[in-house]
Amino acid sequence: MVHERFRFKSSEDLLEKAKQLGLSLPFSDDISPLFEPVFINDKKISNRFVVQPMEGYDSEDDGSPSSLTIRRYMRYAAGGSGIIWFEAIAVIPQGRSNPRQLMLNKNNCDRYKNLIENIKLKAPLNIQPFIVAQLTHSGRYSKPEGTPLPLVPCNHPLLDRGNEIILTDDELKRIQDHFISTAKLAYEAGFDAVDIKACHGYLVHELLFSYKRKNSIYGGAEPDKRFRFLLETIDRIKIEVPGIIFTTRLNISDIYPGGFCTTPDGSKYDLSEALMLINELDKRGLKILNTTMGSPYFNPHVVRPYDNPLPGASKPGEHPLQGVVRMIEGTSAVQHAFPGMKVVGSAYSWLRQFALNTGSAVIKSGGATFIGFGRNSFAYPEMPLDTMKNGYPEPTKFCITCSGCSRLMKNFRPAGCVVHDREIYGAELKKLIDDGK
Repeated sequence: MVHERFRFKSSEDLLEKAKQLGLSLPFSDDISPLFEPVFINDKKISNRFVVQPMEGYDSEDDGSPSSLTIRRYMRYAAGGSGIIWFEAIAVIPQGRSNPRQLMLNKNNCDRYKNLIENIKLKAPLNIQPFIVAQLTHSGRYSKPEGTPLPLVPCNHPLLDRGNEIILTDDELKRIQDHFISTAKLAYEAGFDAVDIKACHGYLVHELLFSYKRKNSIYGGAEPDKRFRFLLETIDRIKIEVPGIIFTTRLNISDIYPGGFCTTPDGSKYDLSEALMLINELDKRGLKILNTTMGSPYFNPHVVRPYDNPLPGASKPGEHPLQGVVRMIEGTSAVQHAFPGMKVVGSAYSWLRQFALNTGSAVIKSGGATFIGFGRNSFAYPEMPLDTMKNGYPEPTKFCITCSGCSRLMKNFRPAGCVVHDREIYGAELKKLIDDGK
């Protein structure tokens, strides 16, 4: 399948392309399912739109929300999405993916509490967003001072660069303690739920496929050992932070050789271990699950199908629709296996305005409960509210998947939409270009 930019003027053109590629793209003209409420315990979620966790690389030095951070979340709040899934919040300084990654601690908890309160005040009157704190340790991709500090559970021939530091079981236990203490602070700050991030190559995710870890309770050939850190952390949250809902954003497949839930050649998913893990989460009472695939560092097109790659990167060897449909089908397999769980799907942004038709069809078929938008939430945060008010979104406001925001992230610049939020982020891109990057 050949890579292609989005040039579809009508749904008929889009569906014809999917047919030509041998792909079944769900589609419905009725988008009303997107506005049906859902309950998670006693929390009412007003609609099926989710702001996915996209890092802004704009915190204060101590991890507190900056004025730019606050601006982004106020835009999300005013936009009307039922769920606002916060970007990654590091649990310790050594686990930050960049020097401007959010971090929650005792000294700045009140600033997060104030932000949560203002999000709820800014939201439309009929919508009180469900707010999730995504807690992380960046592991292999830790760069707390801007240079790599790769902290890994074991070596990996495809991912290693030669400077990896292998964490001991005792070090992992101490990191787990920080997840718990940060979860307590998230509850104090007013978050509705806490996500133990297990995706995109970061520490908790990499533990899930740490097949080569030796003499450890947190890795090896046996799945129960590789799953242990995540499940143990959730077990502790249930006991030690009983007031907060627990969840995870989970890579259900990595789509590269030696990754989690991937065929040996790295080309397709094999969900057997993912379903085994989700069954354990289900037993523990997990109510909502956010699914994703791939790695932004290794194969970003898998979960973020795009028109333009980053400068210097080659175009992927597949059509973006293949990535969209792969994610939809993988998420659907999970949702149908666990119909009582509320599952969030990803990879919708490339579809632009037709994402609502596809997302609605997926929800109708029982293939997901929510549809998530990351890049498009940067570009068009008010999409849900516009659709509620007018019956349709504004096509010209959608993310054009140009990778401009990813280019800013890669270079540790404040990230947002360089096209539709040009005054701030277009200016940041211009600075980057002027610097020759």
